[in-house]
Amino acid sequence: MEPERLRRRLGSAFRLRGLLLRADALKYLTEALQSISEVELDDVIENVIDAVEKQPLSSNMIEQSTVEAAVQECSQASDETIENVFNIIGAFDIPRYIYNSERKKFLPLSMTDFPVPNLFGTARDKAELFRERYSILQQRTHRHELFTPSAVVAHPDDGRSKFQLKTIETLLGNTAKVGEVIVLGMITQLKEGKFFLEDPTGVVQLDLSKAQFHSGLYTESCFVLAEGWYEDEVFHVNAFGFPPTEPSATTRAFYGNVNFFGGPSSASVKASAKLKQLEEENEDAMFVFLSDVWLDQAEVLEKLHTMFSGYSSAPPTCFFFCGNFSSAPYGKNQIQSLKGSLKALADIICEYPSIHKSSRFVFVPGPEDPGPGSILPRPPLAENITEEFRQLVPFSVFTTNPCRIQYCTQEIIIFREDLVNKMCRNCVRFPSSSMDIPNHFVKTLLSQGHLTPLPLYVSPVYWAYDYALRVYPVPDMLVIADKYDPFTVTNTDCLCINPGSFPRSGFSFKVFYPSNKTVEDSKLQGL
Repeated sequence: MEPERLRRRLGSAFRLRGLLLRADALKYLTEALQSISEVELDDVIENVIDAVEKQPLSSNMIEQSTVEAAVQECSQASDETIENVFNIIGAFDIPRYIYNSERKKFLPLSMTDFPVPNLFGTARDKAELFRERYSILQQRTHRHELFTPSAVVAHPDDGRSKFQLKTIETLLGNTAKVGEVIVLGMITQLKEGKFFLEDPTGVVQLDLSKAQFHSGLYTESCFVLAEGWYEDEVFHVNAFGFPPTEPSATTRAFYGNVNFFGGPSSASVKASAKLKQLEEENEDAMFVFLSDVWLDQAEVLEKLHTMFSGYSSAPPTCFFFCGNFSSAPYGKNQIQSLKGSLKALADIICEYPSIHKSSRFVFVPGPEDPGPGSILPRPPLAENITEEFRQLVPFSVFTTNPCRIQYCTQEIIIFREDLVNKMCRNCVRFPSSSMDIPNHFVKTLLSQGHLTPLPLYVSPVYWAYDYALRVYPVPDMLVIADKYDPFTVTNTDCLCINPGSFPRSGFSFKVFYPSNKTVEDSKLQGL
């Protein structure tokens, strides 16, 4: 396209967005976009303007340096696709976003006055941990069709199905009886045997004698929608439910292509058509998940031998080994014996050259592996333990617990914790149908938008890194490696699996095929 016409198009496109280009910036852009075909030009200009708007602008007059940075970002985005195929994101590398209720947006940490997270959290971090959990659930609930305020000219029948969320402050301010209200708050036990509901505005005592519990595991420190009536400083609960879940497509439609998940991509990988195409075309991609890989047991190593020989003709993309990596995890020789066990595993892998060359190995530490106690998120196994293994098996990664995996457009969270038993033990009221614990469990995690909706004394968390345990927006897949029986449950477009304890469940494990999002149950017993 001739320079003069291109210049006019650029000027008008920027003006439409309320921006003005300086002469040198316009000249630079005209030269940079000279070679682009007429068909692609509009899209390219849009992308450049988007990239300009992301930068901190002091006025609507755009300098050449700003335009140069924007063009560079756009050209990088097109080269990014290949390096974004497979990424392992540790818990301490996850980007921190904070919900701003005034702007109704998630802001990156750098745009707020919050300090950079620190393992030694302050009192403010502990308070913010619950406040942020609350604000995320509140904005999600308000957006749900049952809670959105009806339009002024709504049809008369529409208003009936709408509910209005009240705060605890509005209850406490009433001296008369308040009938039929719904409150979003956190269940706490401030006095022995007495339950309270808490939100950022106040605390109210609960009477649970007539309360009906909807499906889910209701533990202390989890957030609930409580429906009931208030009288004499007591909230009499008729029914408890969880905040409604929201598919990730709905969240993204509201917040755009923000990369909440982490990884090298500047925007959410969900938006990439190239990655989607790669994902669908690569039908051989396969992930293998094992938990409780006790490397100090001869029988476990023998079964791994069997598994590798079975897969040697068609090596999986990646093996995910979750801890604990020792059956007897304590004692003064633990670290030395773990080094030896990893060396034995490396020797087995080296016996199968196809797997050694083509497959990756990811290790997620368990609650009893060597490390700094049971506080989450857990750092990877120490480098001095894994050094020899990494030299023998170069395609291996020792990561944190929990960790995140991004494969093409899919987002996977892996968490190794014996959580099902912990949550059942800490229930305010155990579900009447104990047959279906996995469904209750998965519903609870996704409704709470958090991996451990438990009191901090039951499941301690580094206060400032609580955001690393978020399950919001909902991922494509959630792997909860638990010693509970293996299960596969789908809820809110999220596939949740538990591979079960490898040695305890007859050497069972799970295999996932990303191209069609299917999970296969596998077992090595009797082989």
